[in-house]
Amino acid sequence: MANHQGFIFELLIWALPTVFAIVAHEVMHGVTARFLGDDTAARAGRLTLNPIAHVDLFGTLILPALLLFAHLPVFGYAKPVPVDFRRLRDPKRGMIVVAAAGPLTNFALAALSAAAMRIFAAHLGGTFGAAVFYPLALMAQASVVINVSLAVFNLLPLPPLDGGRVATGLLPLAAARRFARIERFGFLILLLLLYTNAVDDLINPIIRAITQALL
Repeated sequence: MANHQGFIFELLIWALPTVFAIVAHEVMHGVTARFLGDDTAARAGRLTLNPIAHVDLFGTLILPALLLFAHLPVFGYAKPVPVDFRRLRDPKRGMIVVAAAGPLTNFALAALSAAAMRIFAAHLGGTFGAAVFYPLALMAQASVVINVSLAVFNLLPLPPLDGGRVATGLLPLAAARRFARIERFGFLILLLLLYTNAVDDLINPIIRAITQALL
């Protein structure tokens, strides 16, 4: 029973910052695209922080919970915000900026969460502090880990991740077209990376270094 209660408490601590990090990531793709000339996401009603508009049952809820339960890096995804890169004023450069907006948003949220954690941690004294500020401090700490993890994973140069979009935008046209064909296998490759030494040897050290620097 105690183990179940501990997992439920941990799930509650991680659930809100996970959903918010994923939703904010997607919304900023749409906001940036609108600023650069494409209002597809706005017309689809996706420029909102209401999670109902963005939640993917598996990617936003089930996958992060499974990763948390397995003590693996927590990340997830929402329904992709629709962006028509052809409608951007500068499609090639715009693709890079729109793609980078998501991870940059997560890095910004990680920095804000680290600052919030310090504020909450300074008010832990007394019964009220332990009851209110301790869970908030844990949630802010979880938000740092989640947002850094999302940013780092999404910057991997693998379509359809944001890093893959950035790489596609930077490559010459012929090479970009060939590289974009990887997208159909991108999710499978990502899953394989999650369960190989690539995560421990390459990705986790980066996540830990950035997280420790912020905390």
